[in-house]
Amino acid sequence: MFPERLRALRRGQKITLKALATELNQNLGPNEKPNTASQIGNWERGIRTPSYVEARKLAEFFDVSLDYLTGKSDRNDYDLAKLFFSSRDLRFNNTILSSEDRYEIFQLIDGYLKGKDNRRESEPTQSQQEELNLKFK
Repeated sequence: MFPERLRALRRGQKITLKALATELNQNLGPNEKPNTASQIGNWERGIRTPSYVEARKLAEFFDVSLDYLTGKSDRNDYDLAKLFFSSRDLRFNNTILSSEDRYEIFQLIDGYLKGKDNRRESEPTQSQQEELNLKFK
């Protein structure tokens, strides 16, 4: 399961083996050896298995859990609230969200979810609702 998930994550981000090795080598510890493209290729083919440290670096790079990466979990849930309050840069339509933007959006989502049950009671039928256009420019 690990080889397939690693390959899918890497290809999904259109990143080469060499580029992934370079990214994983950004913050090497004192006793860590640099990763190579052929090493990662061996992981993807199931010929070799990465150490825990390497698997953790892969999970962090792809922003997935170790359980998902290793096949222990089929789902890769992520709490959106944690993302809004993380130190990671967030973008929406190629615009970086400021900390104020993030807080406002968090408040909007939180208010929407808290008021959801009240709206259901007074919600018009499907034929009366307007259709939402989600086509981005």
